Amino acid sequence: MNESSIALVAQGLTKRYGSTDGGLLAVDHIDMEIRRGEVFGFLGPNGAGKTTTIRMLTGLARPTSGSAQVLGLDLERDRSRIKKRIGVVPESSNLYAELSALDNLVFSMQLYGVPRTERVARAEELLSRFRLAEKRDTSFGKLSRGMKRALTVAAALAHRPEIVFLDEPTTGLDVVSARGLRQTIAGLRDQGITVFLTTHYLEEAERLCDRIALLVKGRIVALDTVEGLKAQVQETTSVEITLDGGPNGTESRRLVAEDVPSVVKQAIAQAEEQGRGVLSIHTVRPTLEDAFVQLTGLSTELMRIDKSRKGA
Repeated sequence: MNESSIALVAQGLTKRYGSTDGGLLAVDHIDMEIRRGEVFGFLGPNGAGKTTTIRMLTGLARPTSGSAQVLGLDLERDRSRIKKRIGVVPESSNLYAELSALDNLVFSMQLYGVPRTERVARAEELLSRFRLAEKRDTSFGKLSRGMKRALTVAAALAHRPEIVFLDEPTTGLDVVSARGLRQTIAGLRDQGITVFLTTHYLEEAERLCDRIALLVKGRIVALDTVEGLKAQVQETTSVEITLDGGPNGTESRRLVAEDVPSVVKQAIAQAEEQGRGVLSIHTVRPTLEDAFVQLTGLSTELMRIDKSRKGA
């Protein structure tokens, strides 16, 4: 792969808070390579180091050790040049409550040096794309949560960045707003924009991401395509058996097995002993959730608790 096709490279990227012997190791020697035009997922529970990694890659925090190159520029030497070519959507919206939707976008472009003659037309274009044209003159503070999130993404795109960092973009959004934002993220890929995405929603990552890194306690424990991650746990197959005739009516049981025929035979025997009928049996291919659980050793319930707290 030639260098022009690489958007970001991190080598031994590390962040430690406090003393070297007793401090907190937030990010632990991360190595990764992100290609131009891909949606790269960065998954892990709260405290895994996702936001700290974004802060380092966007120049908001200095690494303790290691290095990174963003768009061919060195993160340490060329921080100011990098900032002009990237967009950042933080976990919490950072626009100005008293400014209108239009003025927030215009001000964002002013900060990034977009020519004055282009600002209003570009802002109008973004408002239309994000279905916010009718809220053009509404102050940011009076927008709904979904609209605020959409406008924050629009502001990050105002200066036409080549990479966009999205930190938990759909957390706390209603179903319709989240769906619209996911469509926007998919559209960024179609425009050739590289997307670095953190999310607690495994189904969202499975739908959007070209490749995914799984992060646990500051370390990447797996990095592959969605199908590649699933393939790593392919040897373990789930069998779903639907039974009838029990006290609660129809019941579905999901069993994990390496020897599918033996498990099916045993399940049928148990059903017959209980006087229950087998309505259906089928194997279930591993999902990203299955891969996450096996590769990280973490329960997805932890992810659900984390994201529900963050959306509260």
